[in-house]
Amino acid sequence: MTESSDKKLAGKVAIITGGASGIGEATARLFADHGARMIIIADIQDPLGQQVAASIGSHICTYMHCDVTDDDQVEALVQSSIENYGQLDIMFSNAGIISKSDQTILELDFPQFDLLMAVNLRGTVACVKHAARAMVGNRVRGSIVCTASVAASRGVKRRTDYAMSKHAVLGLVRSASKQLGVHGIRVNCVSPNGLATPMTLQAHERSVEEVEEIYEAGRVLKGAALRAGNVADAVLFLASDDSELITGHDLAVDGGFQDW
Repeated sequence: MTESSDKKLAGKVAIITGGASGIGEATARLFADHGARMIIIADIQDPLGQQVAASIGSHICTYMHCDVTDDDQVEALVQSSIENYGQLDIMFSNAGIISKSDQTILELDFPQFDLLMAVNLRGTVACVKHAARAMVGNRVRGSIVCTASVAASRGVKRRTDYAMSKHAVLGLVRSASKQLGVHGIRVNCVSPNGLATPMTLQAHERSVEEVEEIYEAGRVLKGAALRAGNVADAVLFLASDDSELITGHDLAVDGGFQDW
């Protein structure tokens, strides 16, 4: 646990979408360590999300079912924060998926494309939109953080739909930061290289060690595996006052990633 004098989120209320596992879960636990008053984990994995919230502690963490592709559910998620806790200080829009196939342009499957875009892009837009409205309405100088990717700034050999969605997230962050700065609201994103999460393990159908080896091959920095906790550290920085003059920024957590 973090010493009380070092708690960076004391009194803050945060929403984390995709918070039931992976980067979202690691961030929820870190936010709790840093004194957040309440963390709302939002996901569609209900039993898992409820388990994570309970393990953190019902006095500082709660779970709410939310499908980010449904604008009404995202709005209800944000409104519940205002109604129950009086404020929303941090939105971490983290929910995302990977297509089941390689999705090269010659073999691109549009139903997979549409679903991925609905989650990764439309869902992120909804989170930013409703969080920003709540922050503006309550005059909160809040922080909005989105999960992008190293794929947001380069072409890829496969998973074309994923790269496109993350390029769009980066554009959203840069545009929203310019529009919301007048309200004192910061908007940034974190861009990890690949790491072993339940989602990537399922996509590769390999072990943690094998997936970490795959992703390490593209990094110049050797000797350390990228873990969800490393990304959570970056999110904490962007969510806290440590980054009070940083907005519109894409923070890469990639070990000097070059290429897959």
